[in-house]
Amino acid sequence: MKNVAIFPLLILLLPVTKAIPPEKAANNPADAQRQPLVVTVDWLGDHLNDASLVLLQIGEKKDYESGHIPGAQFLDYASISTPHGQGLMLELPPVEQLVSVFENLGVTNRSHIILYFGTNWVTPTTRVYWTLDYLGLGDRTSILNGGLVAWQATHHPVSTETKQPAKGSLTPALRKEIVADAAWISSHLNQPAVTVIDARTHEFYNGSQSDGSPRSGHIPGAFNLSYLEVIDQDNNKFKSADGLKDLFRTAGLKPGNLMVSYCHIGQRATVLYFAAKMLGYDAKMYDGSWEDWSRRMDLPIVTGESPNKQ
Repeated sequence: MKNVAIFPLLILLLPVTKAIPPEKAANNPADAQRQPLVVTVDWLGDHLNDASLVLLQIGEKKDYESGHIPGAQFLDYASISTPHGQGLMLELPPVEQLVSVFENLGVTNRSHIILYFGTNWVTPTTRVYWTLDYLGLGDRTSILNGGLVAWQATHHPVSTETKQPAKGSLTPALRKEIVADAAWISSHLNQPAVTVIDARTHEFYNGSQSDGSPRSGHIPGAFNLSYLEVIDQDNNKFKSADGLKDLFRTAGLKPGNLMVSYCHIGQRATVLYFAAKMLGYDAKMYDGSWEDWSRRMDLPIVTGESPNKQ
């Protein structure tokens, strides 16, 4: 997919981006419970009947109904976020709601969850990964590299059959440390070990274009790395590990630093969150993102090309 036009805030929940390659985490040694962050279509073909596998498609329901990977369940993206018109546009709902949704999809603490997107739903898919990581299931969750398109391109079968899974039993182990809010961001703006990265495209970062928020610009000290730069627009996959390392380094992320991403509403920033985890960085995501920061008139903003630390 080529570069995609970005529209005002009210449609920023629509999917745009692309998918993901493997990289072992450098900061956290692998253990018996950790699953790869990314799996290939060939791997999935070999493991499709694994007893622990829970396969979830993210996208439009009609796309799922027209053909999905055999055994996959449809995840209603709206069911794991707060409804429009209540608070911010995209927020984590109560934990009890998240647990109920995933249990009804058959998820347990021992599941290996595979997420994949239909057509162009990568940013929601990385948001689902971040949500599962918040529940303590990040080490049990993988994303299918290339999604349904890659699966079909390699002549793997699809199905229109649906089957209600046995209800899972899930005990969350919340990782509140991966969620940043405005107060946390504000108190860490000048911390040398914290790198804040704005995942929006250039024109929103420098303030030359508005997304409908009360103010335009960026958080003081934030660097800019558009989520689109992380993704190869021609093959629907994340760029190579070396390419990602170069992008993050250019964006100001130093080895050992904590990477904190934000975007318009907390969806596209999860692409950077996921990519940083692929490279072994510790990461957080500002859930309220620019929608939240811009409406807090007591918080500073800057415009232009420079991070312009306060």
